[in-house]
Amino acid sequence: MNLYAFGKGLVKILLTPLYRVEIIGRENFPEDGGVLICSNHIDNLDPPVVGMTAPRPVHFMAKEELFNAPLLKSILPNVNAFPVKRGMSDREALRKGLSLLKEEKVVGLFPEGTRSKTGELGKGLAGAGFFALRSKAHIVPCAIIGPYKPFKKLRVVYGEPIDFISLRESRVSADEATEVIMESIKQLISQHK
Repeated sequence: MNLYAFGKGLVKILLTPLYRVEIIGRENFPEDGGVLICSNHIDNLDPPVVGMTAPRPVHFMAKEELFNAPLLKSILPNVNAFPVKRGMSDREALRKGLSLLKEEKVVGLFPEGTRSKTGELGKGLAGAGFFALRSKAHIVPCAIIGPYKPFKKLRVVYGEPIDFISLRESRVSADEATEVIMESIKQLISQHK
C-alpha cells in the first residue's frame, strides 16, 4: 500500500465521523481523463477532505515553504503534493500541473489561493483558468460547506463538469475562465447550504 492510499484511509477514519462528512455529486466525477477539481477554501483541512472524498487520487499544489519543513519534505511528494511559489507566476508549478492533467491525472486547486477568513467565497486567481484553458481536462467544481465543527455536518459537493469546449475555442482570458469556474462553485454553495 502506498502512502497516499494509507493517508486517505486514515484521514477518512478520523474526519468522516468527527465532521459527519456528507458527499454529494460523486457521480459527477469523471472515471477517466484528466480532471481539474476547483474548490472553495475555508480551512487547512480542505486538501485532505477533498482528497478523501474524490474517487480518484488527487495531486495538490502546496506552498513551497511546506517542502522545507523537515518532516513534511519527505511526506508531501509521497501524498501527491507538489510545490508552488505563492504570490508570483511559478512556471515550474504550472508546467507540473499541466503535465499531470495531460497524463490524465486529477489535480486539485483552490482558485482563491488562500483560505477565506470569513467563509465567504473570494475572488479566484487566474491560475485555475490557465489550467482549464490550456488542458483538455474535465473541470469539476467543488464546494466545501462547513463549518469544521465537531459533529456538525460538513458537505463536500461535486458539481457536473463545466463545459469548457466553447470557452477554449473562443479565446477567453484566464481571468474570464476563472470567473466561470468561481460562478459554478458559488452556485453549488447556494444550492446546498
